[in-house]
Amino acid sequence: MTLIEIIGFISAAVIGISLGLIGGGGSILTVPVLVYLLGVSPVTATAYSLFIVGFSSLVGGLSYAKKGLVNYKTGIVFTIPAFISVYLTRLLLVPALPATWFTIGGLEITKSIGIMVIFALLMIAASYSMIKDKKKKLKAAAEEADTVQKFNYPLIIIEGVVVGALTGLVGAGGGFLIIPALVVLAKLPMKEAVGTSLLIIAAKSLIGFIGDVQSGGDIDWVFLMIFTAIAGAGIFIGTYLSNLIDGQKLKKGFGWFVLIMGSFMIYKELFM
Repeated sequence: MTLIEIIGFISAAVIGISLGLIGGGGSILTVPVLVYLLGVSPVTATAYSLFIVGFSSLVGGLSYAKKGLVNYKTGIVFTIPAFISVYLTRLLLVPALPATWFTIGGLEITKSIGIMVIFALLMIAASYSMIKDKKKKLKAAAEEADTVQKFNYPLIIIEGVVVGALTGLVGAGGGFLIIPALVVLAKLPMKEAVGTSLLIIAAKSLIGFIGDVQSGGDIDWVFLMIFTAIAGAGIFIGTYLSNLIDGQKLKKGFGWFVLIMGSFMIYKELFM
């Protein structure tokens, strides 16, 4: 095992620790770690990421469920269109994407480059949500939810389809999109929105991975299980550390790190 590979597996633990410590965001680093450190192809990395993100979210979601902080009605309304969308994206859309998308000047945008650039743009969007403190606005919306519980079903379904398609394409959970949607559109209290979001991410990510398996994707199960087990162990470490460290204070710094990583990925894919 090379030094880069060792760093890659250590990064798996870091991903898990960040998930346990700040409650999300860490999974956005899964694809870059798999591609740049462990040499996995972008398409396969997005498939692996679905499994890893799904497993990690399931662990966290079950913890919230035990505390009664999951709204199953809203979860079902959001999850059904989301997992249909992610399943069809992995089963039909991703395998059908052409090897070369288009050419600008002398730059050829291939399938791998296109997926990584879209993923990098999603990282930048996620970093903004971590850096920009939306906590007060969401808290106000969540407080309103305590008195006015109503559902905007059409928008919840549309959001589910969009998030499912993005998840299927780039292998990210999309929690930074789901939580605000649950608070604003479904009027859920904040903690309930987080718990519900985790189970939604788990369901749609694992369903999307099944689409990969059925489409004949080449899965290295031993590698995937080792990486997932390390990330899972990291979650428990992060959860323990969350009792000692204020994760919210780390979230903004982590957001800047994700922003730098996303910007570097765009530069690397398009200009290096």
